[in-house]
Amino acid sequence: MSVNFKPLADRVLIEPVQAETKTASGIIIPDTAKEKPQEGLVIAVGPGKKDEPTTVKVGEKVLYGKYAGSELKLDGKDYLIVKEGDLLGIIG
Repeated sequence: MSVNFKPLADRVLIEPVQAETKTASGIIIPDTAKEKPQEGLVIAVGPGKKDEPTTVKVGEKVLYGKYAGSELKLDGKDYLIVKEGDLLGIIG
């Protein structure tokens, strides 16, 4: 997927995964009880800082802090832009 957006420095553009709408047992979760997702797909990556290139790549699934980054809306879709240091890890 391509977005017309290029993050600067060590920032990463992430598309958050959708929150679950049902529990494993089939109970429907109302919108007010849904937790904010903490994982997403890397859509775009900045070039990094002078002596620190970014280590994540486009297409990787990552885990980030609950309140990390800034929400952004591009082409009608919700994204999150975070500093690479706010990422907790790559999901395998």
